[in-house]
Amino acid sequence: MAFEITKWCMVCTAVSVVLLCTLTIRVVGEPQVPCFFIFGDSIVDNGNNNNLVTLAKSNYPPYGVDTPTRRPTGRFTNNRTIVDITGELLGFKDYIPPYEDSHSADVLVGMNYASAAAGIRDETGQQLGARISFNNQLRNHQDIISRITNILGSNESTTSHLNKCLYYVGLGNNDYINNYLKPLFYSSSHKYTPQQFAEVLIQQYSEQIKTLYNYGAKKVALYSLLPVGCTPNEIASYGTNGALCVEKINAQVVLFNNRLRSLVDELNNNFTDAKFVYVNLYDLALAAIFNPAQWGFKVTNRACCGVGPYNGIACMPLQIPCHNRTEYLFWDAFHPSEASNMIMAQRTYHDPSLNITYPMDIYTLAQLQ
Repeated sequence: MAFEITKWCMVCTAVSVVLLCTLTIRVVGEPQVPCFFIFGDSIVDNGNNNNLVTLAKSNYPPYGVDTPTRRPTGRFTNNRTIVDITGELLGFKDYIPPYEDSHSADVLVGMNYASAAAGIRDETGQQLGARISFNNQLRNHQDIISRITNILGSNESTTSHLNKCLYYVGLGNNDYINNYLKPLFYSSSHKYTPQQFAEVLIQQYSEQIKTLYNYGAKKVALYSLLPVGCTPNEIASYGTNGALCVEKINAQVVLFNNRLRSLVDELNNNFTDAKFVYVNLYDLALAAIFNPAQWGFKVTNRACCGVGPYNGIACMPLQIPCHNRTEYLFWDAFHPSEASNMIMAQRTYHDPSLNITYPMDIYTLAQLQ
């Protein structure tokens, strides 16, 4: 199988991240896995919320300002998401389509079910309007599995196909941002201590992930929560008392992430015919916040696009964003810039030292037979 050096090094120079240029080898020809399925929230939503009745949508300028057409796609960033870039590194020629467009898509290559405001819990994000919770994303996956079976002709062929796919699963951010941290809308913070809430979330998440396994998922990457307390919105809302982030919020998020890593061990011990990987985006993002120059960033607490203190409220329609977007960690009040997504995708795809991924990186997971 042939390899080539991609044009990413031109981008690396732009963001002054020399390290990334060593991680830009990608496969030419067939993708490393036949299909890529994505479950998540607005970090990786690529258009599933466009036609929902919700405030959680981004199908208006300036979102998508750096796409080839300079038009919004429904992604909550200026161009590509972490899964777009991961898909490129895996060798996919096109982005994995959103479930919203599945009627005209090649379902055999995978599907993106992610939905802005979605959470592990069904009620999460309801104050914003419609969204597709993880449970409903799993139901949509059932639909796609049925359609794959119709194409391949048998349940056995479908199972064999699905076993070879890579699965991105990243939910839980909204269970804090749009649930636990919204006591006027939700009772969760009144009912549970932070420790109890993390445990309740992990228990439900565990059952949902087991459901995905029962649907044929054998290569599953479970992505940690980001440092929610470092987002421009939370900084503007709570203040930091001289710290770089809202430490109380990050402490709550860490409780979940620690249990998620433990869950990966449990899943690998219980389902030996599958492999589950923990992807530590939390520490990777913190490294960029505490040492931004190393990663080519100059602004880590203020969004490139938004209004109010720290631009902590989402981009307004037709708003003109910052011009030096590669220097900003955050695109809007909550979401990473494309430059951030590039770092996260490349560092988690190829991580030979296993500083970010456990017990293997995404490249190794994809190669498993």
